[in-house]
Amino acid sequence: MATTLRLEKIDPSNFDAAIAVKVRPDQDHLVAPVVKSLAEAYVHPGVAWPRLILDGDRLVGFLMAFLDIDFAGDGTGTDIRSGLWRLNIAAGQQGRGYGRFAVQAVATEIRRRGGTRLTACWHPGNDGPEGFYLGLGFRLTGEMSGDQRVGELELA
Repeated sequence: MATTLRLEKIDPSNFDAAIAVKVRPDQDHLVAPVVKSLAEAYVHPGVAWPRLILDGDRLVGFLMAFLDIDFAGDGTGTDIRSGLWRLNIAAGQQGRGYGRFAVQAVATEIRRRGGTRLTACWHPGNDGPEGFYLGLGFRLTGEMSGDQRVGELELA
């Protein structure tokens, strides 16, 4: 993998480029557009961790992690998790290791904050990203989050 891969915070200078990141048309139903992710980040500022994925100065994707959320959503705080909320690798940039880099970057941030597992959710089906996540070592938990399967990666 190239050593020029890096994450960048989203700010006014790169906002337009961020919202221009588009996945392939056949993947539109699998992941929300970046503009929706940034709106969610705005209303969940203590939880959302949005970043651009760059290869050198070239924008190749977007990720958004969630950090320390009540995953069950029941207010008890007994199921606190961190993980990958969104991953949008730009059309034409897929298959080059950028998704793997994104997952590793989120894992690094979770570890830095003391976490030991990374949760991700994805749409099931042959056209979805399940093979990608399982190939990285995620295991299915048997849970669903809405209409998405839940997987976890242990961060030993």
